[in-house]
Amino acid sequence: MTRAELFSQIKAKQSYLCVGLDTDLTKIPKHLLSKDDPIFEFNKAIIDATKEYAVAYKPNLAFYEALGAKGWESLQRTIQYIPKEIFTIADAKRGDIGNTSALYAKAFFEQMDFDSITVAPYMGQDSITPFLRDGKWVIVLAHTSNAGSADFQLIESKSGRQLYEEVILKTQEWTTADNAMYVVGATRADKIGSIRSLAPDHFFLVPGVGAQGGDLAEVSKHGLNKYCGLLVNSSRAIIYKSSGEDFAEMAGKEALNVRNEMKILLDTYL
Repeated sequence: MTRAELFSQIKAKQSYLCVGLDTDLTKIPKHLLSKDDPIFEFNKAIIDATKEYAVAYKPNLAFYEALGAKGWESLQRTIQYIPKEIFTIADAKRGDIGNTSALYAKAFFEQMDFDSITVAPYMGQDSITPFLRDGKWVIVLAHTSNAGSADFQLIESKSGRQLYEEVILKTQEWTTADNAMYVVGATRADKIGSIRSLAPDHFFLVPGVGAQGGDLAEVSKHGLNKYCGLLVNSSRAIIYKSSGEDFAEMAGKEALNVRNEMKILLDTYL
């Protein structure tokens, strides 16, 4: 998917909502557990209820890999079910040397046909460039919301910049705003403005709005650019809005509420 195609969908839906499919067998409604593939049945219902408002879906692969071959089957069925015009993110956080990264790229872009993959940049260019393919995206971990992010991301370099800032600047030597995005945690809203100055044209994938307490208005105020430039992810706050048989209906209502707030913010800042 190109940046123009993604932006076109954002404009059409007046939304930059990414729904995280962090589907946990211990949390989905009990009535689904009797199904042959409860993970897929849950995802299918969530997608049906939210696809009018979501411009992206982001399965976190840990929830699928933990189930072995059955989990991979559920993931494959899920990706095939998502409408083709909606952006898909393999939240895999892969990061390895070149030949291994190339095989990860083959797995997620050819075998599973994701539009993008999250990548840990610790191994440098080798962990980034093998994922650069026409119509595909690499989403680089930059400044995340977890407590441990300070252990490395905030280390000051010789230039006086922090390590996450060096990552953003250095990766732009190998990538463009048409094939790379950055992960920036929503609870870092106070820094999104300065991060935007480092990557003015790029999309940011912003997790942490909803259950993790990120402020959508603050993120949008500092992060929106002329192409929108944000994919704001919400997982638990939408997909687990209800644990009853009305789970999909309630997820749809919550997604609509988020989309309505996003519409106002787009009208305000774009």
